[in-house]
Amino acid sequence: MDFEAEMVGTVAVPAKDQLDEAALDRWMRENVSGYAGPPVLSRFKGGQSNPTYRIDTPARSYVLRRQPFGQLLPSAHAVDREFRVIAALHPVGFPVPIPYGLCEDPTIIGSKFYVMGLAEGRNHWNGALPASDPVERRAIYTAMTDTLAALHRIDPAAVGLADYGKPGDYCVRQLGRWTKQYRLSETEPVPEMDRLIEFLTATVPPQLANGITHGDYRLDNIILSANEPRVVAVLDWELSTLGDPIADFANFLMGWVMEPDGRASIAGLDWAALGIPTIDETVARYEAQTGFTVPALEWYLAFSLFRITAILQGIKKRVIDGNASSAHAAAMAEKVGPLARTGWEWAVKAGA
Repeated sequence: MDFEAEMVGTVAVPAKDQLDEAALDRWMRENVSGYAGPPVLSRFKGGQSNPTYRIDTPARSYVLRRQPFGQLLPSAHAVDREFRVIAALHPVGFPVPIPYGLCEDPTIIGSKFYVMGLAEGRNHWNGALPASDPVERRAIYTAMTDTLAALHRIDPAAVGLADYGKPGDYCVRQLGRWTKQYRLSETEPVPEMDRLIEFLTATVPPQLANGITHGDYRLDNIILSANEPRVVAVLDWELSTLGDPIADFANFLMGWVMEPDGRASIAGLDWAALGIPTIDETVARYEAQTGFTVPALEWYLAFSLFRITAILQGIKKRVIDGNASSAHAAAMAEKVGPLARTGWEWAVKAGA
């Protein structure tokens, strides 16, 4: 599948995802500085989680993120947290869209939502970056690594996020949270996932630092400049919190160990020919940028694979329930078993 053709850009808002445009227009007039309607809505193709809309007006364009339609799992789809972290990072120059406003009143369009600026540039999904040459590919991967390192260097207290998550024990808390979410959305037994949960829970390494973690940092959650290999916006902060930067970095590295499927995964590709840095090169650059030493990488990769498996199990449950927000959610749901098996393989490398 050509994900960039299928997932980049917008489509007309499907009937099941329509919003009350009159109510939205009134809210934006009252809450978004400089707004002047009328709004014209379309829906972004990409994404599996929070429905995301483009709002065009005569003067400028905006992006609206709302919670999914239907019943939600506890603590899931916290768009208010997304808005809070964007609003904290934008003033200090970290590349995020302009935050315009948060609405916590579900009576306006049926759920919480927030409005941000439209980040102009390139959104790529294929980790092989087929439209780039080796020099640009290397520069793009380097820019992604440097941007994540810059996030991890920010002092949460200095940007008003000291209480954005609990200090310490990030992996312990994440294991508890995602195990609970996985069990709530479990549709059939996956033995490798059960073994992975047992191993990871019993072997959590000590957390060496505490910082702002994105939680889902990868190529398709990034907007690049239209004409240079520079990150202009990091998107999709739904899973962000305070936590272990090494776990966040390992989540990014997960792309190097997952089989290519037209998305960010690049395992088995000829990285040298493509110009893509190796895992070791990426680790070395991240360490140089942050001053951290990346420990227990095999464990952290197993942990990252556990986490994405739990997330995709939630998507699988929404597919079964008829509430998935993307036409491609069913294909993502089929990855639950294979990813659990890959996670267990890395757990074995970590000593399981």
